[in-house]
Amino acid sequence: MIGASLLWVWCTVAAAAAQTARNAMQRGLVDTVGTAGATHVRFLYGLPFALLFLIPVWASGAIVDPRLDSPRFWAWLGLGAASQALATGMMLVLMQRRSFVVSTAYIKTEPVQIALFGFLFLGDRLGPSGLLAVCVATLGVVMLSWPSAARGQGDAAPGDALRAAALGIATGAAFSVSAVAYRGAILALGDGPVLGRASLSLVLALALQTVLLSAWLRIAQPGALGALVRAWRPSVKAGFLGALASQFWFAAFALQTAAAVRTVGLVEVLFAWIVSRRLFAQGASLREIVGIGLTAAGVALLLLAGG
Repeated sequence: MIGASLLWVWCTVAAAAAQTARNAMQRGLVDTVGTAGATHVRFLYGLPFALLFLIPVWASGAIVDPRLDSPRFWAWLGLGAASQALATGMMLVLMQRRSFVVSTAYIKTEPVQIALFGFLFLGDRLGPSGLLAVCVATLGVVMLSWPSAARGQGDAAPGDALRAAALGIATGAAFSVSAVAYRGAILALGDGPVLGRASLSLVLALALQTVLLSAWLRIAQPGALGALVRAWRPSVKAGFLGALASQFWFAAFALQTAAAVRTVGLVEVLFAWIVSRRLFAQGASLREIVGIGLTAAGVALLLLAGG
């Protein structure tokens, strides 16, 4: 029997798996609809599925007196939505420069940043063992991203690697802000059941992102929305996986600190490595394999420490 205390772990692993698949699909859409269009896929095509997920949650009575009149809730939600949209676009740019697995690893420097932001803005705390786990996992990410003296398969020139690392860390920072902001929004929504607050927050965030990014694309890239409609088949799949991943992420954020959730979410690096080898025929160097091992060790340490 799965204890309720570990529910956030299973939600996080499910979110990481769905997100890996969605990222791979979005990466493939860049050539068809452009970076901005591929960014918008997760919002435009994800919103209908999020609404479908919300219906049974609402019918079950899990949404109880949500504080939708709270300025704090809307401030957190707006910050989370904007930073997530920015981070998604940056991620797709990064994935055009480096292999899928290494790009994912760059971005996963976020747990340390989340631990800091979560402590500063929400008062979330990790014990000494939790902080050690975050550091070990992040060290693995650093090893994955560090340029090699001898370039091998999947390695970039030192200058290119450092520029990609800077972009990856910036992307991780944007995702960190969105994670902390979304947890803040869910907490500000009230004291109702976790699933209800998470599902409602997800729908409202996706609706805000869909409206704003659609308006921006209509002005800045008039042909992008038409291209998204024409590419509806792969976009629907990416939208479903994106909504599914977000549903699990939001549930995990409602149950546990953002830093702990994102540290366990580093298993996404392992999933990305599998995708890189199977789908994109991209290999990994010995250094990257060691980095993946350290990342996994950090996640295991966090779980042993009790989150």
